[in-house]
Amino acid sequence: MNFDLPDEHREIQALARDFALQEVAPIAEELDRERRFPVEIVRKLAGLGLMGIPFPEAVGGAGGDSLAYALVVEELARIDSSVAITLCAHTSLGTQPIYLFGNAQQKAEWLPRLCAGEILGAFGLTEPESGSDAGNTLTRARLDGGEWVIDGAKQFITNAGTPLSGVVTITALTGEGEVSNVIVANGTPGYEVGQPYRKLGWNASDTRPLSFADCRVPEGNLLGPRGEGFRQFLQVLDSGRIGVAAMGVGLAQGALDLALAYAQERRAFGRAISKFQLIQAKLADMSTEIEATRLLVYRAARLKDAGRDFTLTAAQAKLKSGRLAVRCAEEAVQIHGGYGYLDEFAVSRFYRDAKILTIGEGTDEIQQLVIARELGA
Repeated sequence: MNFDLPDEHREIQALARDFALQEVAPIAEELDRERRFPVEIVRKLAGLGLMGIPFPEAVGGAGGDSLAYALVVEELARIDSSVAITLCAHTSLGTQPIYLFGNAQQKAEWLPRLCAGEILGAFGLTEPESGSDAGNTLTRARLDGGEWVIDGAKQFITNAGTPLSGVVTITALTGEGEVSNVIVANGTPGYEVGQPYRKLGWNASDTRPLSFADCRVPEGNLLGPRGEGFRQFLQVLDSGRIGVAAMGVGLAQGALDLALAYAQERRAFGRAISKFQLIQAKLADMSTEIEATRLLVYRAARLKDAGRDFTLTAAQAKLKSGRLAVRCAEEAVQIHGGYGYLDEFAVSRFYRDAKILTIGEGTDEIQQLVIARELGA
């Protein structure tokens, strides 16, 4: 069993690490403070081919795999989670449904532009009355004269309202108890993107409510067979958990990086606080848990790339990494002491960004249900 990354994966990891340090780190605090979407950062990521990592070159992607994708997400989250979730949501939720379930015409229309990062994609699942209970979709789409007429609302949707946003795939009832997915282009009459939420963290990412009122799209915008929406989005969420789990590992590693650097510089009682055993114990525990969780995330990615069942491992990775991110961010703030409570210090942003990782892409409780189900409990 070889735990070393292949050379091509090390190269893309190094590319992402250098980009995060050189392009993202200098402006991460400013983006967070101004709650400003990083348009130029996304364009630069696109220029490096990182907005379509796990998709084949034949459809405009970079020809990478899930492990390469996880590595890039991890390195971005190690510096800034807002940038990481922008790429993550675009890839897993915006592009993947069309790649997995789209017909030839839909793929030709959307995938080259999505994979190139020319436009951002989004996925509209959550509603005011359906979050974890995703099957309780109330948005409706009815056929009328060769068009789907959509009425309803979505909330907590990432990447739908940026200057680069181009398309959203939404779940809707197309019949009694029949959930389907429908593609809606930005700018379609009747499709309105709401004002961005004021959030605890991820302040430089785009998160908004969406509304649909007599919104008409061609009948051909149905994604896959009618009534297959529930099965489709479960498959999409399985894959998406690998990306979010990679974010958790990246954030935890970034918190450790900050805590270690501060502990080595901060002096108390005549020496660096990194020399005190209580601080060393915190750093040691963080490092050990991060490494164990990283291997779990990589295993989920490798299982997916091998075409094997990865549902259980992805849920375990997502559950473990989200909790770890929260714990490591908290310990990093504690090591910083009073400075950790100031927004001028990056560790404060990491602390605020961490909590959503136990909620988004399926709450911890949903992950536990998935894990228990996969165990046969």
